[in-house]
Amino acid sequence: MRKRAITLLRRYGMYQLIDTHAHLDDIADLDKVIDEAKKAGLIAIIALGIDIASNQKVLEIAAQYKGFVYPALGYYPGNIKEAEIDANLEFIKANIVKAAAIGEVGLDYSKWVLASAAKELQKRVLREIFKIAKDNDKPALIHSRYAWRDALNMAIEAHLEKAVFHWYTGPLSVLRDIIAQGYYISATPAVEYHEEHRQAIKETPLAQLLLETDCPVVYARGRAEEFKSRPADVVRSLKGAAELKGGSEEEIAAATTENAERLFGVK
Repeated sequence: MRKRAITLLRRYGMYQLIDTHAHLDDIADLDKVIDEAKKAGLIAIIALGIDIASNQKVLEIAAQYKGFVYPALGYYPGNIKEAEIDANLEFIKANIVKAAAIGEVGLDYSKWVLASAAKELQKRVLREIFKIAKDNDKPALIHSRYAWRDALNMAIEAHLEKAVFHWYTGPLSVLRDIIAQGYYISATPAVEYHEEHRQAIKETPLAQLLLETDCPVVYARGRAEEFKSRPADVVRSLKGAAELKGGSEEEIAAATTENAERLFGVK
């Protein structure tokens, strides 16, 4: 157990936290946002990519904020295009040594994603991505909207040892099987109001819980620019999780930070 996690050290009067799922390439004025995150107590951010251009930007951001931002390379199901699959997979393979994780990847059965990427196409891509994750011993950060059981089955079939089902809102029966596999669930600020997500976080063991923001997602407050989330909003995830778990914020912060450090190799 890492010393900083178990001693509950604080930074700027806050707990030490890790945002395990952030889209920093979609955020303007990044210097300001990173400074704000550090002042809120964050000690690391996992920045995710969704295609070649996004992955390249994430690598640049991680190099700029080395030791604080850690890159994850992904291919989001909503971005899959048949003609671009090989190039995206090759980019991930060529740069995997620089990555802390594979993500954002997964399946999405919403009608707007299926209109551009059919289920079987998504599965074919995910199968290849999971192989990269397995071969390189990287955790996979999994998007599974309306495809919770299929995404889990594919992770099991790929023999993934490390996976995170981010912003989980699916059935509790699938959640329990995710937990039984030793995979992680991450809490977002939606834990403040989204009933299915709240139930998932309540049932997830503390040893398998992470915190995230999925920034710059807007959470239940309209679409105005000022309401876009930032990594500092992981404090909202912490507070909501602590309320649901019936534990102190100190306890949840220490456990989730230790979990993230162990999973991603953040030092």
